[in-house]
Amino acid sequence: MSFPRPRSENPSLRFEDAKSAVRNILQELLASANEAGWGTEEITVAIVEAAQVLKEANNKDSDPADDPSISNAATEQIGRGELYD
Repeated sequence: MSFPRPRSENPSLRFEDAKSAVRNILQELLASANEAGWGTEEITVAIVEAAQVLKEANNKDSDPADDPSISNAATEQIGRGELYD
């Protein structure tokens, strides 16, 4: 699956392009799920709930790439009275 590039820098046109692209991909996903035996209602509810989880995660940390790496965890805990396994 590939996601198309935006055709414009205009925010409202980008939003419309994004909605159209997502709708097309979700229709393919739904068709595939139906072929596998999933019902339309249960898949659409699952998609909405998964999207909400992703939205909430993005609201909490919109750029996780800026976070310190996991390898720094032990160093950051030293001297703070925490145990590191």
